[in-house]
Amino acid sequence: MRNFSVVDVFCGAGALTHGFVLEGFDVVAGIDADDSCKYAYEANNPGSQFINKRIEDLTADEIESLYPEGHIKILVGCAPCQPYSPYTKRVEDKDEKWKLLPRFADLICEIKPEIVSMENVPDLATYNEGELYARFIEQLEAEGYHVKDYDRIYCPEYGIPQRRERLVLLASQYGNIEILGKTHPSLDDYKTVEETIAHLDPIKAGETSESDPLHKASGLSDLNLKRIKSSKPGGTWRDWPEELIADCHRKQSGKGYVGVYGRMEWDEPAPTITTQFYGFGNGRFGHPEQDRAISLREGALLQTFPEDYAFVAPGESIYFNVVGRLIGNAVPVDLGRLIARSIRRHVKVCVEQSAT
Repeated sequence: MRNFSVVDVFCGAGALTHGFVLEGFDVVAGIDADDSCKYAYEANNPGSQFINKRIEDLTADEIESLYPEGHIKILVGCAPCQPYSPYTKRVEDKDEKWKLLPRFADLICEIKPEIVSMENVPDLATYNEGELYARFIEQLEAEGYHVKDYDRIYCPEYGIPQRRERLVLLASQYGNIEILGKTHPSLDDYKTVEETIAHLDPIKAGETSESDPLHKASGLSDLNLKRIKSSKPGGTWRDWPEELIADCHRKQSGKGYVGVYGRMEWDEPAPTITTQFYGFGNGRFGHPEQDRAISLREGALLQTFPEDYAFVAPGESIYFNVVGRLIGNAVPVDLGRLIARSIRRHVKVCVEQSAT
């Protein structure tokens, strides 16, 4: 959009940026502390600069200088969600990283961009009895922002083929701002695993497609190969013969963990894609038909990255833990597009109202 410029804080591999780019916005820069994001960010978002810096070390002046003079400023970001996730066990990690959200709020209030979007896990709204998130909202409202928060955006209702729930906050100096309505409101409308990945070449565990180096599946031990062959789409390890069941699941404390070592279902959305999605034992990440976990490319497609999205420079080695982290930590690209379209509509309405 002409005269609108976006800066993406905590940009990762560029998924949120890419959503805005696909909707016609000029994203001038992405900022992240993880330098492994640089190639993916810049290769897929030409013209957008990657800045490798921690938010704690950034000043408002540095960010403000990125916006072209006279442009409307849009600041978007997704503070790392691990501090607010129930999966984070280490208290010291939570204590250190929760400070990133207040720092983001401080930068907003210093820069005063016309429009702000913040995306995170729904648990942020209840973390520390909701005090942290409430303070974030209060700080923005005190600066004159109209704030609208959605603590549970269910991704399948917006055409994203995974059961991910996200918190989305929108804030504007122009007036009330809202997210667009659901595009896939019923179960029958949800985009499925089959629609998303069934067209890719069949590969075996430990193999890589000849046509796409990212369509690469992790290997399986002999035991796990037997386990996945005994797994049904949508089933659990309880479907296995007794001799295949892990010792931890035989104990009372492990009997409720039925979401691991499972296959996805063709006619359903995928489970939430995590940073460990490439491992069969890390969740319901088994391919619906092939005896392997989903590949890196399949995980990226379920995160709605375009099929040609590049995460590693040509000729460089592809490491599961590195690329898996980039994909699993990303905002789904199509959620970024939804946020961008919502902002575009909001601006159009506000301009029309100011003209009358």
